Amino acid sequence: MFESVSVAPADPILGITEAFTNNPSPNKINLSVGVYKDATGVTPILDCVRSAEARLLEAETSKSYKPITGAADYAAVVQELLFGAGHEVISSGRAVTAHTPGGTGALRVAGDYIHQLHPQSTLWLSEPTWANHPKVFAAAGVPTKTYSYFNGADNSLDLSSLLSSLGDIPSGDVVLLHGCCHNPTGVDPTPEEWTEIAKRLASRGVIPLLDFAYQGFGEGLVEDGRGLAALAAENPEFFVCSSFSKNFGLYNERVGALTVVGRSAEEAAAVFSHLKATIRANYSNPPAHGAAIVTTVLQDSTLLQQWEGELKEMRDRINGMRSDFVAGLAAAGVPGDFSFIERQRGMFSFSGLTKEHVQRLRDEHSIYIVASGRINVAGMTPANMPQLCEAIAKVVA
Repeated sequence: MFESVSVAPADPILGITEAFTNNPSPNKINLSVGVYKDATGVTPILDCVRSAEARLLEAETSKSYKPITGAADYAAVVQELLFGAGHEVISSGRAVTAHTPGGTGALRVAGDYIHQLHPQSTLWLSEPTWANHPKVFAAAGVPTKTYSYFNGADNSLDLSSLLSSLGDIPSGDVVLLHGCCHNPTGVDPTPEEWTEIAKRLASRGVIPLLDFAYQGFGEGLVEDGRGLAALAAENPEFFVCSSFSKNFGLYNERVGALTVVGRSAEEAAAVFSHLKATIRANYSNPPAHGAAIVTTVLQDSTLLQQWEGELKEMRDRINGMRSDFVAGLAAAGVPGDFSFIERQRGMFSFSGLTKEHVQRLRDEHSIYIVASGRINVAGMTPANMPQLCEAIAKVVA
């Protein structure tokens, strides 16, 4: 069986981390994978998480299976964080939420559901998008196409082309949108632009699927939810794939959720029944620990306040690194105006570096960046900033 199997190509992002790990250089820098690091280069465990875990370990009495879609209290805190307490989609019962293994798990469950129940639907991805998006939906058997999003000439949202693209999408298709902190560009719509996008989708009868992996990393928990609020105001049916990997630092706990909003509670319940069947045939039920941490923090006013403070510290550090990066590039003599990097939001920057630049940074300076030129700003530190900017100056020159 295995005799004729050849080696699969490395993942375009995680494969870089493998190469980085194997590099013996003491000055190597990894700005590829989307993991937050503090000023010392460490991915920290939040204090609120440590406190929640201590409580959980003290009170835990069983390691029994969770329900197929996870615990009801976890679903409740997820929905409240997404929509706000008392939102109509919650009070009406139109929203249902399944706990999934990370945001990627939510995307795959959504893909499996679309393939099984709506096989005629195509899923549309922004150009560019996260490198794993097309792979996840291809594995689920969902055909994908792309819509216009980014204006590379001035590193901005190409709204006119975006709206034109959305206007050509057939009714019944699904459009994946990034809720905030667009990966890889870092360019998000304004609240007014989100409203235009939501209305265009509603007018076409297109179903939004929001990948909401970075809530709180852009401008704030409420501010980052403006896109979701606009979609909910205009579209009676949509999916939300959310994650607590970044904003809680729970990367290896794999804590995500798939939320589906229907036109009625009955419609949502019918969809939920198929999500259960999909999950049962896939991973049966979700892991418990990470979701229990999130639930504990979000249900406790003291821990909630602590989490919001720690989240702000992470957000402020990322934005601070953006400013320092722009200043560092100028000080190193890199030609061009890089002020757009300060306007981007989230962990990533679409830097404008070419594949040749990226390869030289890796080969000559042990600096690892995704081939597209996407840089993880959250991996920058005051210590590695001068080395990074000087290396970029050399390869660009």
